[in-house]
Amino acid sequence: MGSHVISISDVYGGTHRDFTKVANTHGVESHSPLYGPLYLISSLYDLETTIRPGKTRLVWVGTPSNPTLGLVDLQRAASIAHSHGVSLVVDNTFCSPYIQNPRLHGADIVVHSVTKYINGHSDVIMGVAAFNSEEWRERLTFLQNAIGAVPSAFDCWLAHRGLKTLHLRSEAATKNATALALALEASANVIAVRYPGIESHPQRHIAIQQHRNGMGGGMLSFRLMGGREAAYAFCKHTKIFTLAESLGGIESLCEVPAGMTHAGIPKEEREKAGVYDDLIRLSCGIEDGQDLICRCSASH
Repeated sequence: MGSHVISISDVYGGTHRDFTKVANTHGVESHSPLYGPLYLISSLYDLETTIRPGKTRLVWVGTPSNPTLGLVDLQRAASIAHSHGVSLVVDNTFCSPYIQNPRLHGADIVVHSVTKYINGHSDVIMGVAAFNSEEWRERLTFLQNAIGAVPSAFDCWLAHRGLKTLHLRSEAATKNATALALALEASANVIAVRYPGIESHPQRHIAIQQHRNGMGGGMLSFRLMGGREAAYAFCKHTKIFTLAESLGGIESLCEVPAGMTHAGIPKEEREKAGVYDDLIRLSCGIEDGQDLICRCSASH
């Protein structure tokens, strides 16, 4: 009760919904009038100045962020949080443990949507929290048992099956996303491309520092000229890419975050985080990379 939570501003819509619609019913203090029970930050400077000694309990970051692929320097974030006795939680879903290991950079807890890259075949719904603290193990194991969040044996088998090819799928998805990001960047119809695997990304140095071999992963986003209508037209007419909200599978997917995964966030606040109506998010699968480029080029 009375706890204070800090999150980056660019988070998955479901995470935002949990913080603003669920956490506030458990006494998490409201700091931002528009976002409710948390204070959203856009920089590590904001983090330093926002922590409330004795009240802030948790800092939540997703890196790369969803859906604008912003990066967080985890060592700096951990240093700031820990200097105030605050725990750092990192959502590592976009990278998977093959590309990035936040625990090695100071994170206290790392969460993954196993549904995505770890499973990789779009046939499991599961999550995982990783940590090396006995205290956290006892607390979270108790809650898991009390709430009943225990996956079935078959779902575990499916996730284990997918994990065996995680390295192969991550390499293939990164290769495709890198080629596609460069092709989109060269298009006159594209306003901007956000992909941490190419040099134009403003935080490319963090990817080189934190990601395996500087890999960018399989996720990218871009803004398309023509506004909301053009974004939806792209998703409707493009081939190979399936219009869907998920990500991280062997098949390539596309979506418009403003009207899908992040539709529940007020427009003004969405746009402050870079989630405009013309933003398209792509999850690159393991298909032939040239096919993906050709299909995207023909759709915008």
